[in-house]
Amino acid sequence: MCCRPTTRCTSRRSRAPSPRRSHWPRTRPPRTTERTTSMKVAIAGAGAVGRSIARELIRNKHEVMLLERKLEHVEPESVPDAKWVHADACELSLLEAAELQRYDVVIAATGDDKANLVLSLLATTEFAVSRVVARVNDPRNEWLFDESWGVDVAVSTPRMLAALVEEAVSVGDLVRLMTLRKGANLVEITLPDTTALAGKPVRKLALPRDAALVTILRGDRVIVPQPDDPLEGGDELLFVASVEVEQELREAVGL
Repeated sequence: MCCRPTTRCTSRRSRAPSPRRSHWPRTRPPRTTERTTSMKVAIAGAGAVGRSIARELIRNKHEVMLLERKLEHVEPESVPDAKWVHADACELSLLEAAELQRYDVVIAATGDDKANLVLSLLATTEFAVSRVVARVNDPRNEWLFDESWGVDVAVSTPRMLAALVEEAVSVGDLVRLMTLRKGANLVEITLPDTTALAGKPVRKLALPRDAALVTILRGDRVIVPQPDDPLEGGDELLFVASVEVEQELREAVGL
């Protein structure tokens, strides 16, 4: 798709949302549980990460716009099916020109945590985008990436890699794999071979209120747990759980 460059803005100022701009409602629409066949996704940052995300989304039949601040990084031929816009994602006027309010999801994937936070806040407060995913470059900044900055999901590559390493070697402990939303995590527990749960059905798991078993990984199998499915030693159990109940979750599986 043809590149549609806008006026390049050299300023990287983090501006507070302007109360004078009210071309569309700022109340975020309620999320629906219905699966949509296609989404409109805006990605800020057309580096290797942004382009890879764009290709995967386009492969899955979604409509993608790539926003890139540096003109030399605007390469429409690298992702020809995406809409390319030369714009600073921290500049409100340029986001308005790109019609960000028409997009279902915004992914802040630049290499600058400050820019990712500013875009997340603008996408939520000024454009009422339903879902905002933000890349965390420096793990020390991860505590900032929450709903107060408009972030629904924060993705920290260093933390994810560390968690995957822990998951590969940890048996009988809880490992956080990903923060989904404020206060909720995707966590993994590998049952030891000597677990007292061996042979017992899933329904015997007395899980705390704010925890749900979503998947059992057993060898090469991915099992969607049913109440009568038996548990086995070595099973990798994936849960979505709030931070507050993680200790109760450990106790529920006998850790």
